[in-house]
Amino acid sequence: MQLVDTHVHINFERFQSDLEAVRQRWQEAGVVRLVHSCVTPEEFDSIQALANQFEELSFAVGLHPLEAHQWRSDTARQIETLARRDPRVVAIGEMGLDFYKAANQQQQKEVFEAQLKIARGLDKPVIIHCREAAAELAELLRQFTEKQGPIAGVMHCWSGTPEETQWFLDLGFYISFSGIVTFKKADDIQESARRVPGDRLLVETDCPFLAPVPRRGKRNEPAFVRYVAEAIAQLRGVDLDELARQTTQNAVRLFRLSLPDGEGTPAPAASP
Repeated sequence: MQLVDTHVHINFERFQSDLEAVRQRWQEAGVVRLVHSCVTPEEFDSIQALANQFEELSFAVGLHPLEAHQWRSDTARQIETLARRDPRVVAIGEMGLDFYKAANQQQQKEVFEAQLKIARGLDKPVIIHCREAAAELAELLRQFTEKQGPIAGVMHCWSGTPEETQWFLDLGFYISFSGIVTFKKADDIQESARRVPGDRLLVETDCPFLAPVPRRGKRNEPAFVRYVAEAIAQLRGVDLDELARQTTQNAVRLFRLSLPDGEGTPAPAASP
């Protein structure tokens, strides 16, 4: 069985003391590829160093909506330059809208659209963070696709209602579920996990955050994506092997990944 954790943050300080052990555990759990997300472009060097250390790691570059105040006149050029520098950059993000206690909603929208343009120009998918902003984000995506053309991507760590889920499915997006889907009162998320078509479903940890049951309250890590997959397989009434196969192939398709058995698109190393 092969799994892909499509959203990790293993460059965070909480992993520095035992990262090799963390890797051994994700390998034992069947995790063959990881996609490392990016909060700010300043993380690029540390994430790239991890990709040099772990050949199964691909990554993204972008600016998180909670960091939208850091956007400068040259940030778009910086993100584009970094994305072109290393062929292991498979996406732009994470980006999006986070209106929870946010006073800079207009700024977030402008930064979001600017990064959509970068992704469209580079023909790369986007990794989207959305919190308390589903309607506004869906409308922005509709407007963008009408003017600029379609764009591929994933709604990561999805926690929306089934109705909101359908908005993004209609826009062609993948839906990725995290450990939240294992939580006892996550009824809407669990219903969404039942409804997403098999060819648009992804799994992730968003580690070190949101560890799934039965590890809730602990530091999350990529090995725990297996618990996410197990929960979704149970919700959908399918075998874990089938759920793993579907989600892995979806990740390969969206992010143009390769797998150890040679399937998919190779992700070459950076040039010296």
